[in-house]
Amino acid sequence: MRTYWNYNKALRTLEEWQPDCWVQVTCPTLEDEEFLVNELNVPSYFLDDIRDKDERSRFEYDEGWQLIILRIPYVKEVRSRTPHTTIPLGIILKKGVCVTVCNHETNMMIDFVSFHKKRNEGFTDYVDMIFRLFLSSAVWYLKRLKQISQRIDATKKDMEQPDNEALIGLSRLQDSLTYFHTSIRGNENLLAKLKFKLQVDELDADLIEDVNIEMSQARETT
Repeated sequence: MRTYWNYNKALRTLEEWQPDCWVQVTCPTLEDEEFLVNELNVPSYFLDDIRDKDERSRFEYDEGWQLIILRIPYVKEVRSRTPHTTIPLGIILKKGVCVTVCNHETNMMIDFVSFHKKRNEGFTDYVDMIFRLFLSSAVWYLKRLKQISQRIDATKKDMEQPDNEALIGLSRLQDSLTYFHTSIRGNENLLAKLKFKLQVDELDADLIEDVNIEMSQARETT
């Protein structure tokens, strides 16, 4: 599914693509991918990289195209060994083109859109939007870490005597914390690089400082 957003001053949906709009692609269909590749000329291997659930946080530049992969928290809907995990969010940029691609529907992205619509806020430019996505990811890491902490505390209280099921549950939560810690560190390293790769103004610099604080808190919490 893809949505076209005019993000100037406020988020407003558009009926069709326009230059400098934000194209939000969630759980891309074959039609969505064909639009990106054939209509917008997005390199097809960008989509392959975003599809890889283990793709690390990174920045890539290819003939004017920029790919930013940010790892964001995700809770699996189905029963899983590690329900709390992280997944790639791809941000694809070129002059006049701004696309985000995520192969899962996430609370973070739903909240990101809802938050800015409720506040009637847009973005000054695509750089502002990127760093706000970083900030949102850090906030959601902290939310998920609080949930994991509560589950750990509840499991410990129920363990009058250790049993295999409880110990396995704690082990799985530890796996989730490991995923979170690795992804947050990767996002921090990526953020440090983007300060020099993107055109950052004074407002962006202030926002980056906020992101650094939230990310540092999330990493320390893990």
